Amino acid sequence: MLKKIVIAWTLAFIGASQAQTTDYIDLLGNITIEDELAQAVELREAKQDAAVPREDTVWETVRNGFGIADLPDKLVEPELKRYTRALPYTENMALRARMYLYFIVSETQIRSLPTELSLLPFIESAFQPEALSRSKAAGLWQFLPSTGDIFNLRQSSWRDARFDIIESTRAALDYLQYLYAEFGDWHLALAAYNCGEGTVRRAIESNRKRGKPTDFEHLRLPRETQRYVPKLLAVKRLIEEPEKYGLTLPVIANEPYFVRVDKDKDLDLETAAQLAETDLEEFRLLNPGYNRPVVVAAHQGYILIPAAKADAFVSNLINWQATGKPLSNWSTYKMTAEDTLAGVAKRFHMTEDELRAANKIPKNRKVQTGSTLLVKNDDPVTLAQGITLSEADSQLKLVPLPSKRKIVYRVRKGDTISTIAQRFGVKASDIRKQNRLKGSRILVGQRLTLTVQDRTRTRLRDTTYRVRSGDTLFTIAQRHHTSVSAIKDANRLEGNQLSIGQRLVIPH
Repeated sequence: MLKKIVIAWTLAFIGASQAQTTDYIDLLGNITIEDELAQAVELREAKQDAAVPREDTVWETVRNGFGIADLPDKLVEPELKRYTRALPYTENMALRARMYLYFIVSETQIRSLPTELSLLPFIESAFQPEALSRSKAAGLWQFLPSTGDIFNLRQSSWRDARFDIIESTRAALDYLQYLYAEFGDWHLALAAYNCGEGTVRRAIESNRKRGKPTDFEHLRLPRETQRYVPKLLAVKRLIEEPEKYGLTLPVIANEPYFVRVDKDKDLDLETAAQLAETDLEEFRLLNPGYNRPVVVAAHQGYILIPAAKADAFVSNLINWQATGKPLSNWSTYKMTAEDTLAGVAKRFHMTEDELRAANKIPKNRKVQTGSTLLVKNDDPVTLAQGITLSEADSQLKLVPLPSKRKIVYRVRKGDTISTIAQRFGVKASDIRKQNRLKGSRILVGQRLTLTVQDRTRTRLRDTTYRVRSGDTLFTIAQRHHTSVSAIKDANRLEGNQLSIGQRLVIPH
């Protein structure tokens, strides 16, 4: 008889009703290896029951939920023409939407919101979950770091929730509902999502003082915002009548594309993709929020996998754990004063490039002493313990590598090549080589070319800040061009409460 193994992992179908979600958790909460085949069949049947479409496709569901008033043709038609002149681009956006649209539409329905809002990622990111703008707006919904902080999208070196499909959608709909409550009009709410509520308020007040209408069409807003709402309504028209504009929409079934897997052990992303029998690129498109190659259990994270692979994932997970192989081959290492990245990489059988990639360390940066690195590990005892929360939340502090510049030095009385080399922190052999000197003899007044470190470059250092009356974490983060998450992590703050006079470390 096969050895019985209990798996504590749970799966939940995203976009299903609460009752259905509970059924899946009950179904997958405790799976034994003897029941593997029966459980896989039950899961497949449960998934098929949940996938019975209410409409033909997600597109039909979107059309049935439209609720935002149109704008005059003079505003919408120019945007519509731009999309129809580039139909391949528009169709590619629609194809990328297939992975996320059912979930987003379901979330708008749960909140009784107009389904046009589910089309906003067409405008924001072209449905590219890894999109990052020049202004550092990120993800499907293009949250700025500061706005992400307001809506509890934590950003750290391990995970940026602005890229997370579930969390960013929750935050975006929260924000849009807040803006609608503020302005009482979807056109104005959408405009504020694009340019900020303060900009819209000022435009309304300006028109009100001059006795002008205060609707979207009559406000003086930034050019980008003037086009933003018409763009969404142009996409709405395309989805409403695709045949009229020659648009071919991909068939997107009215069922969840992905399921959520909550895990209780560290998990390599590559291993997770392998267990889900999913191409690594597709897996990353479902899980773009993770900055490191491992999901740490201490962070209480989760992964998304294709719903069609849910039963395969369960079966493969059971078989994998039955072999005793670890789900993660990563641990942490704290840099000492004697360490170099090359040395640490060699110690853990990695290349320096691999170590830099795993920790997102740019080529022009070095790591300060005391920083915690993510490293490959084959020690079963260490791997069984997992990465602790304190290790995962430890700061990785980087400083610029010193740059070099050429100078011309005029030899003085008493100089030797050795004393010049010592004075400028270079090698005597380099001086001889650079100046084509055959020996060590130099003459007073002779000009030597030296390549020295540029000491004019300042190091990036954390600064300290004393909290003043009226300060909040958000205002301090804005003032120092960082994020609330970074400040909280650097100071190990659990909440948002500050005290006047409190000293904070401000990371850079």
